Order: sequence, then C-alpha cells, then structure tokens
Amino acid sequence: MLRVALTGGIGSGKTAVSDYLETLGVMVLDADRFAHQVTAKGEDAVTEIANLLGPAVIDADGHLDRAAVREQVFTDPEKRAALESIVHPRVRHKMNEAASQATGPYVIFSIPLLIETGQAGNFDRVVVVEAARELRAERVLERSGLDQQAFSSIDDAQASDADRRNTATDLLNNDGNLESLHAEVYALHKRLTALSREKAQTADNADNTNPPR
Repeated sequence: MLRVALTGGIGSGKTAVSDYLETLGVMVLDADRFAHQVTAKGEDAVTEIANLLGPAVIDADGHLDRAAVREQVFTDPEKRAALESIVHPRVRHKMNEAASQATGPYVIFSIPLLIETGQAGNFDRVVVVEAARELRAERVLERSGLDQQAFSSIDDAQASDADRRNTATDLLNNDGNLESLHAEVYALHKRLTALSREKAQTADNADNTNPPR
C-alpha cells in the first residue's frame, strides 16, 4: 500500500480532489477533520491550548473558539509553533492509526501544512494541488466568512508555491473547472494504483529471492 500525501495552499482545491477520490473508493484521511476531533470539547489538547493562549479561546460552553485561536497564532509565529506542537502529534497518531486499517492500493493523507511541518519524507508520494493566488482568494472569500486580510494572513504563513512544487511527485492544476480537475485526478488515481501494484510486486520478488532460513 502506498502512503500518499495531498497538500496545497488555502483555496487550491484539496477538498474537491479528496471528495472525488472518495467516490473512486479511496480512503482519505483529512488532517483538518482529525484536528477538530482532537480539539473537541473535553479533549486534553483543549486544556493545553487554553494554558498556552489564555482562557478567552474557550467559549461559555467549553468549546474551543477557533476564530480566537486563529487570530492569535497567525500573527505570532512562536504561538503558532507551540499550538502545532500540541495538535499535530495527536493528529498524526490518529491518522496513522486509521491508515493501518486501509485495504486499498493506496491511502490519501490530506495535510494542508505538510511542507511546513516537515512531513513530506514520511510518504511514498506527495500530490500538490495548485491554483493561482488570485483564484484561491476568490474561492475562499466566496465559501467562508474570511476577508481578504484573513486570507492573506493564512496564505502568507504557509509554504510558497515554489516550495510545494519542489517537494511534489505529482502536480494537479486547478485553475480550470471541476470537470478538468476530475480528469486530472482520475489519471492520478490510475497512476497511483499502478505504482502500488509495482511496489507490491517488487516486495514479493524480494521475498522470493531471499527466502527465510
């Protein structure tokens, strides 16, 4: 089985890619979903985050105020790094635990901050979704409550397009429509499936060449 990372800048279309892969029967593990799980009400990470950022990031019902957290960490690199040290190890553990149950030829780890957290080397392939910054901003402003300033703060804190491209083994361009993106993703799916079979065959050949004594 191949471990495949999926990443890209904010608004690049990672969700559109992963949603289509799921219709093809691929297991997709979304780091953002797991991050919400590990920072849900009652989780120990929430207490650690409150100790780091102050009680104001917890609302009256005991839930993490994600907007308040975002406002603090995206203007303070040290706080952002400290927050990531709380959340990311828990997310990685849960994602790896889920991946161990996968039965398909490959599993997708959708990780927005893959490059920033130095995780690219943990995967067999790195798929990067690209789109022009102006287009990404337009998409984000249309779908969420973020304004241009908030988008810029998030985008500026992430890896550059060049850094992601230099790490990629596979690139998906999402400057066009959904149909063209799906065509690229389907071709990627076929390629990854074939690579997984090649990897399994190589492992089988190695086992046959070096039988146990």
